Amino acid sequence: MTELPLFIHTAAQIQALERDAIEKQGCPSYTLMTRAGEAGLRELRRAWPQARHIVVVCGGGNNAGDGYVLARLAMRVGMRVTVIALFDPSTLRGDALRAEQQFTASGGVVSEWSEAAVKAADVLVDAIFGTGLARPLDDRVASCVVVMNAAAAPIFSLDVPSGLHADTGEVLGAAINADRTMTFVGLKLGFYVGVGPDHVGSIQFDDLGVSNSGERIVAQRMLPQSLATLLPARPRTSHKGMNGRVLIVGGGRGMAGAARLAGEAALRAGAGLVTVATCAENVAAIVTNRPELIVRAVENAAELQRLMAQADVIAIGPGLGQDEWSRAMYKAALDSDRLLIMDADALNLLAAAPLKRDNWILTPHPGEAARLLRRSTAHVQADRLTAVNSMAHQYGGTIVLKGASTLVTRENTVPFVCDYGNAGMATAGMGDVLTGVIAGLAAQLDDPFVAARTGVLVHALAGDAAAAKGKRGLIASDLFEHLRGIVNPHA
Repeated sequence: MTELPLFIHTAAQIQALERDAIEKQGCPSYTLMTRAGEAGLRELRRAWPQARHIVVVCGGGNNAGDGYVLARLAMRVGMRVTVIALFDPSTLRGDALRAEQQFTASGGVVSEWSEAAVKAADVLVDAIFGTGLARPLDDRVASCVVVMNAAAAPIFSLDVPSGLHADTGEVLGAAINADRTMTFVGLKLGFYVGVGPDHVGSIQFDDLGVSNSGERIVAQRMLPQSLATLLPARPRTSHKGMNGRVLIVGGGRGMAGAARLAGEAALRAGAGLVTVATCAENVAAIVTNRPELIVRAVENAAELQRLMAQADVIAIGPGLGQDEWSRAMYKAALDSDRLLIMDADALNLLAAAPLKRDNWILTPHPGEAARLLRRSTAHVQADRLTAVNSMAHQYGGTIVLKGASTLVTRENTVPFVCDYGNAGMATAGMGDVLTGVIAGLAAQLDDPFVAARTGVLVHALAGDAAAAKGKRGLIASDLFEHLRGIVNPHA
């Protein structure tokens, strides 16, 4: 097992890497299969050291071969091993057949499906289907998957949870809910899009000795260790003007909280000066709650223009609304030459009259993305990578498609994926905090794309830190106490 890599791949790209290893590096394909079985067993024993009885459920292809290798090696170290074949082993070919024959030659027995055996396992090993699956499971195999998911034993998937599309994260009729997935050669895109995050559990990785130059990738992960480079220590002589001036435009009538959350988030991300432009009725509530914010009542576009002239970055949308005041603020912001961060109702107003601009960061959730693309939310979620790339092409600038495994990209750029964050962050105000964090960082960094992906990572890490006390009941303002430590990696 090695640390999770930076690069993410499609199934076809993984297959090309394997072909290169076999044809150009001279590594026999069966050696790769043997390494996969060895790596799988090492991780199984590390994760479940008390396990004595494992049940390995095998399919009819090379993923089954990985399972047969693991089963043979597990017998060698004294574990009790039951192998269940969902397909007649006589139909196996090539390396998978060789692995099955070596298993039986070592004294292993291949059994037919047994629900009782599944229920008796300490650990269930899923070796049914790998990256090649692109069709729905037949009813018989799907029913076996349902039984495995209902069993008390943890499930350990080899390479890909069976039934999960390796590219789209789509469930193909039924899919294993793995507690742990040991994946090989490269990370699969389907782990991070669609419903993939709900099925993979904890991802572990082994490259099997296959070299990967990063030439064949579809996305790349955000790494916490990158923050030390992205957020350098400040000079002792810095002052608030050097640290960036942010203007938050939002907080329509009755929506003071959204603007206040975004404003404090920008401060906590390190902006030197943050002003909130809002309705007059919101001023007292925001100032009383967070006196470090400068709060201005703005009634018309001319008043907003004066504030925008003093800002480095403008974030518009949190609590904005879509009434006459909101539309006036939105139109004035579009006329500014400053970097814009667009969220919430600003995105809904943009969807009604689309335009393309380089100097902005759009931060839609799936519903807002659907409106921007004139598609359904289900369509966006079914292929998030295509959706984020389409928005970058249609709208320009930097796009942040929020959700489980948030995607960040710009036109003609390999997207970044954030695999941090947690389900507790699915709560009101969390997007307002993200908008503020991105705005605060954009005021300090030169590149909006870098600011956006750094902001997404910082926000997710703060959410994970806040969730240490539990995900249920987590609220957006819980992130504030953790932001300062994360944006100061040199402290």
